[in-house]
Amino acid sequence: MDKNLIQRTLSGIVYVAIIILCTTPLGAQLINGISPDLVKQEYLYYGLITLLLGVGSWECFKIMNFGNGYEKWVVFPLIIFVFYIFSKRFFQHGFYFDFRISEILAMALILIAVITLFKFASELYFDSGKLIFTVIYVALPFSFALGLPKFSSFDNKFSLEVLFLFILIWSSDTFAYLTGKFFGKHKMAPKISPKKTWEGYIGGVVLTLILAYFIEQYHPDLRGNWIVVGFLVAAFAPVGDLVESQLKRNFGVKDSGNIIPGHGGVLDRLDSFLIVVPVVYLYFILEKFI
Repeated sequence: MDKNLIQRTLSGIVYVAIIILCTTPLGAQLINGISPDLVKQEYLYYGLITLLLGVGSWECFKIMNFGNGYEKWVVFPLIIFVFYIFSKRFFQHGFYFDFRISEILAMALILIAVITLFKFASELYFDSGKLIFTVIYVALPFSFALGLPKFSSFDNKFSLEVLFLFILIWSSDTFAYLTGKFFGKHKMAPKISPKKTWEGYIGGVVLTLILAYFIEQYHPDLRGNWIVVGFLVAAFAPVGDLVESQLKRNFGVKDSGNIIPGHGGVLDRLDSFLIVVPVVYLYFILEKFI
């Protein structure tokens, strides 16, 4: 068997196992089975998101190749500040999914950052543009991710929104790849991601919707309607991949990093997640008023 395939498979298994342990009650149950009441599940989830934010921020910082100006010294304090604001709400159960102007503006900034990347890329060659883009592209999505799961400190219950979001993203990527491989003819974005096809995109949407239907049927306790969430994931996950591909293409980088052997960096694995999370978060806001 190919050595690279073995490495890729093993690192993939470890990656998925970490996600499962940190986004479900299973992680705390295993640890507390060794030493009772040692950790609460929300701490494991917060630790996971914090780790991913830290590594992802460093990877984006390296990709964009900051100069020697003050911006390189400001980027990480700004990221920490943004994450701190959301962290306070996470531990204080402060995510109410109401129309907050600050959150809507933050989502608008993500959209503006994506448009800038594709249409006004020259703005990102200045350190000020790099600073703003890095904070928006990395810090905001991971901060919004803190608000997705529901949990209770009294009975240590932790909901599965984030786990199923990951599963839908993985299924969307897998189904789109397989459909595109066997039926793909029309390129979606040949200059950015030559392997993506419209047939693959449609296949990813249809099959992910089927999986989302079963999630909705068997987990009615989840926030929102998961058929809608499945559609949003399938529709926007490929956009996340294109965004990161365009970012790397603009700066002549192949992989964002090598922390996950055979898979690249955190941004390579979570490119879809970074775009899907704000979209799903916005849906959870709107869902309260529908």
